[in-house]
Amino acid sequence: MKAKATLKQIAKELNVSVSTVSKALNDSPEISEQTKVKIKEYAKLKNYKPNVIGLNLKNRKTKTIGVILPNILNSFFAKVFSGIEKVADEKGYNIITCISNESLEKEIHTLEMLSNGTIDGFIVSVSEEAQTKQDYRHFTEIINDGTPIVMFDRIADGVECDKVVVDDFDSAFNSTQYLINLGCKNIALLSSVDNLSIGRLRAEGYLKALEANNIPVNEKIIIRTDSEEDVKSKVDAVFDNNIIDAVFALDENDSVVALKTGLKRRFRIPEDLAIIGFADGILASRRLTPSLTTVSQHGPEIGEVATKKLIERLEEPEGEEAPYETIVIKTVLKERESTAKKNKKTPSK
Repeated sequence: MKAKATLKQIAKELNVSVSTVSKALNDSPEISEQTKVKIKEYAKLKNYKPNVIGLNLKNRKTKTIGVILPNILNSFFAKVFSGIEKVADEKGYNIITCISNESLEKEIHTLEMLSNGTIDGFIVSVSEEAQTKQDYRHFTEIINDGTPIVMFDRIADGVECDKVVVDDFDSAFNSTQYLINLGCKNIALLSSVDNLSIGRLRAEGYLKALEANNIPVNEKIIIRTDSEEDVKSKVDAVFDNNIIDAVFALDENDSVVALKTGLKRRFRIPEDLAIIGFADGILASRRLTPSLTTVSQHGPEIGEVATKKLIERLEEPEGEEAPYETIVIKTVLKERESTAKKNKKTPSK
């Protein structure tokens, strides 16, 4: 089977604009009959499959946004979705939500299924499998066909589109520095997201903070993996060192593992062991004792900003496309019981 051509490829081969190709395929009266015939014959030769959204370019009328989330059980993505829904409702847009379940195949299928006229544009957080394989061709093809995408949190650096991210590196650096300022010198790192862009950035921020404070890196108290089960199986070895005085966990589940292990090992938290975790879900703030100090990623704000950016892109006049933008949302460290008393002297017994 021949590969399907895109509007951009046809335009490049015929030395015309993408807009001209789109209008010709859509029988626009603005295009001469001679040009229409030439473009249509070439499109047929190249096995071009009409994409309703692509053909209409900016003349979109579905008023529907496709949202693809990697995992709906993650409280962070649930918070982002609340922000998406809020702005979409205010602007009169409907939402179709799909879950990739971290699968590249499902991500590709969902994009293809919805991009043939069902939706106007996508808001996407990239699946774990796509990031692991660094396979982002499906996003580029959709964008080239005229359907805009806004990525958030987990993004594909090589794909040209609008993106909304948090300051993962800076927030990890600042969180580690916060622990160092409390007097911690042996800060363990737990990461089950090292295969994701966010996990690598957070780990780099941690390492940079150690370097900035002339603290040697101790590989024995660092776990960097792509599996929650792997973290659970290795965490005892980290605590066996008996030298750690803090844990920086790069995912909410990792921080829960750290807290439970610390309590099992009879550490007093935070007097003996301070803990900071990423994400600010219900587990951290309400259901764990002691409550966890966390890096709040402002999930609803990310959803709102991503949706506003996509709608701006959808409603901008043809020929006035703004440059793609990466918007950085600043995180906030929410201090709770797992660090709150670390800097106070414990009464002598």
